[in-house]
Amino acid sequence: MSYTVENRARYVEELKAYLRIPSISTLSENKPDICRAAEFTAAQLRQAGMRNVELMDGEGNPLVYGEWLDAPGKPTLLFYGHYDVQPPDPLSEWVSPPFEPEIRGENIYARGAADDKGLTLILVKAVEALMATRGKLPVNVKFLIEGEEESGGEHISSYVASKPPRIKADAAVICDTEMFAPELPTLCIGLRGIVYGELTVKGAKQDLHSGVYGGAAPNPMMAVAEILTALKDRDGHILIPGFTDKVQPPAPAEKEAWARLPFDEQKYREEEMGASALTGEPEYTLFERLWARPTLEVHGIRGGFIGEGAKTVIPAQAVVKLSARLVADQEPDEAVKQIQKAVAAACPRGVTAEFKLLHGAAPSLINPDNRFIKAAADAMTEVFGKETVYVRSGGSIPITGLFDQHLGIPSVMMGFGLPDDNLHAPNEKLFLPNFYRGIDAVARYLDIVGEG
Repeated sequence: MSYTVENRARYVEELKAYLRIPSISTLSENKPDICRAAEFTAAQLRQAGMRNVELMDGEGNPLVYGEWLDAPGKPTLLFYGHYDVQPPDPLSEWVSPPFEPEIRGENIYARGAADDKGLTLILVKAVEALMATRGKLPVNVKFLIEGEEESGGEHISSYVASKPPRIKADAAVICDTEMFAPELPTLCIGLRGIVYGELTVKGAKQDLHSGVYGGAAPNPMMAVAEILTALKDRDGHILIPGFTDKVQPPAPAEKEAWARLPFDEQKYREEEMGASALTGEPEYTLFERLWARPTLEVHGIRGGFIGEGAKTVIPAQAVVKLSARLVADQEPDEAVKQIQKAVAAACPRGVTAEFKLLHGAAPSLINPDNRFIKAAADAMTEVFGKETVYVRSGGSIPITGLFDQHLGIPSVMMGFGLPDDNLHAPNEKLFLPNFYRGIDAVARYLDIVGEG
């Protein structure tokens, strides 16, 4: 599209302005920046020709809404993105300051470049291009952009759960995923869900001297080890009763497609992970373990003495950060109850153990034959010149489960990031050719959906 080519320089300048706003949702001192980013997002929607643009306040950061609904009889798409970003730490590892965007080669480096400001702007600019060249869109469009994706998303969760008629749509479109490999157009059709919580184990009323009380006093740190090994064995099998009962294996055709993906397992292990060996259930392939199997992972343990030197205490309490990734047909509420029951069964004498949920999200899996998925695949194939591949992701995007549960709509996840974009890490980047082609692909997608 000539319009998008002619406006690339402006797109980049507007992206830079967006990226300069340190809209870190996890830090209260950045609240004014959150408000600035929300206002910037709203201004971009107005510039794109959207109507009824507003900031919706509530229990959390503002939601940004805009719409264009002048295509009677045509489908309605709900575009989702987020304007908040992760903290940039550690600052010492950034080559250029995280909120001073810098172009090096064909990449733009800044916090939020790929997650998710750059990819959110792809949606906005695709709509802008069609409105600017035609004065109308081939479908109806609604935007719902949030500012808490990196810190829990409570505001949008409660809003979507209320099922407001305002956001009724036929499908959601999300650009918050990545291409499997450079130059390989990719659609993500499955995401794992998550339950994340704290396991708290308590023993004596206070820390005890290990010489005076050792051999008689219960030790919460040892109890934690016993409980965790009762939940998962050395080969990665989850031992929680009933936990994997609903897990369905991927279809043979999907597994065959995964086997054809361009992938070097040794390079993945050595260069991407920097690990000496891969782990997990040995009877499943790597992609099955990453995309189609549930997990149970420990993220941190605190308790007792961890300072330099020696202090011989038996800790009174130990706390474990624990999460489980869920796959299709597993339900977060049921998973939490299963974990709690298994923890109680594995709890040794002399201590109490409790698993408390901090947050959860449902898994998502979409049939690749869905008309909105097929249209996206066709659009990306046209623009990138290669057949679109279908993958799943081991991560979680909670909003997809909410859209499915409360609105009954599929989420079309068009990925334009790359595996080496350093999401949540120093030197986050976005490959600018993908930014430009993403705009063209989304615009083409709207046309294909509009054609029916």
